[in-house]
Amino acid sequence: MTTPSTLDAKDTVTQKEEPPASTMNIRELLTHNLRQSGILVAFVAIVALFSLLHPNFLSPGNITNIVLQYSYILILAIGMIIVIIGGHIDLSVGSLVALTGATSAVLVVQNGMPWYVGALAALGVGILAGMWQGFWVAYVGIPAFIVTLAGMLIFRGLTFLVLDNISLSPFGGTYYEIANGFQNGLFGGRGVDVFTLVIFAIGVAGYAVNSWRGRRAAIRYKQEVVGLPLFVLKIVLVAAVVMWFAYQLATSRGLPNVLILLAFLVLIYGLVTQRTVFGRNVYAIGGNLHAAQLSGVKVKKVNFLIFVNMGLLAAVAGIVYSSRMNGAQPGAGNMFELDAIAACFIGGAAVTGGVGRVTGAIIGGLIMAVMSNGMQLMGIDQSIQQVVKGMVLLLAVAFDVYNKRRAGN
Repeated sequence: MTTPSTLDAKDTVTQKEEPPASTMNIRELLTHNLRQSGILVAFVAIVALFSLLHPNFLSPGNITNIVLQYSYILILAIGMIIVIIGGHIDLSVGSLVALTGATSAVLVVQNGMPWYVGALAALGVGILAGMWQGFWVAYVGIPAFIVTLAGMLIFRGLTFLVLDNISLSPFGGTYYEIANGFQNGLFGGRGVDVFTLVIFAIGVAGYAVNSWRGRRAAIRYKQEVVGLPLFVLKIVLVAAVVMWFAYQLATSRGLPNVLILLAFLVLIYGLVTQRTVFGRNVYAIGGNLHAAQLSGVKVKKVNFLIFVNMGLLAAVAGIVYSSRMNGAQPGAGNMFELDAIAACFIGGAAVTGGVGRVTGAIIGGLIMAVMSNGMQLMGIDQSIQQVVKGMVLLLAVAFDVYNKRRAGN
C-alpha cells in the first residue's frame, strides 16, 4: 500500500529530477531565430570578405572612419525601426536632416551664436516637424507614406529657404567636435588609449551580467535556454570581438564622441522598445491594429509619439551630419531615408510591421556601412555600389517573406 508520505517522497524526487528548462545545441541556437542568426553570419562574412580583398579594411584608421562616416545613418535607423515596427514608413528624414543642420548653421555660423543654441534650435525644429507629421498621420488618418512624402518635399524646400540656396561653413569649435572629436588620454597609455579599453571593458561586463540575469530568469520560468557551455562561449566570443574593436580604436585616435552618443541611444531605445508600455504598444499596433484598439491601446497618441520621436532623432542625425561636414548644404541628407529604411529591413524588421529590434537595425546599418566602405576602398564605381545595396535589400526582404511562408505551413 502506498502511503501519502511515500507519494510525497516520489513527487519530491520527480521534482528534483525534472530539469529547470530545456537547452539548445548549436544547431538549434542558429535556427531558433533564423533571421537574426542570418544577419550576424552575413555581417561576419562581409567583414571577412573585405578584409581579404583589401589589406587596410580592418586597420585602426579605417575602422574609426567607418564609425565617423556612418553614425548618422545608424541614428536614423534607431528612429526608423520604431516607425516600421508601428506599421509605418518615413520618407522625410533625409530632408529633415538637411533642415535641422541648416537651422544650426544659420544661428552658429551666420549669426555667431554659441554652439548649444544651434543644437537646441535643431532639436526644436526636429520635434516640431515630427509633431506636424504625427498630427496628419495619427489624428487626420492620412497614410504615413503620403504624409512623409509631402514632408520630404516641404522640408527640402524649407532648407533652401533657410540657407538662401547657399552653403554655410565652417562651424568649428565645440560644434565641430560633436562628430569629429575623441575622448583619449584621460587614463594615459603609450600608443594605446587606456580610457577607451576601460570603457569597452565596462560595457562587456555589463553585457555579461545582463545576459546571465536573463538566462536565470528564463530558467525560472521554464523557458528554453542555451546550454551553459554554449552560453559561456557566446560571452567569450562577444567579449573578444568587442575588445578587439576597442583596441583598434585605442590605437588610432581613441573613443569617438559620436560613438558615445550612439551607444547611449542604442541603450536607451533598447530599453524603451523592450521594457516600456510605449514600446509594447508600438509592437501591438504594428502586429495587429484592430486587436490593439480592442485592448485599449491609445493608437492615435502612440502613432503621434512615434513620429515626434522620429523627428527628434532626425534632428540628432542632422546635428551629427552637419558637425561631421563642418557646414550645412541645401542638398545634405539626400537619400538618407533609403539607407535608414534599408538598414531596418536588412536588420530583421518585417514589411508588415510588428517585428524588429533596435540592435537588429544597428547590425543592418553596419552591414550597409561595411559594404559602402569596403567598395569605396576597392575603387568600385558608385553606380555598382547602388546596385549591390539594392540587391542586398531585396534579398533581405525576400528572406523575410520566405520565413513567414514557411512558418505558415
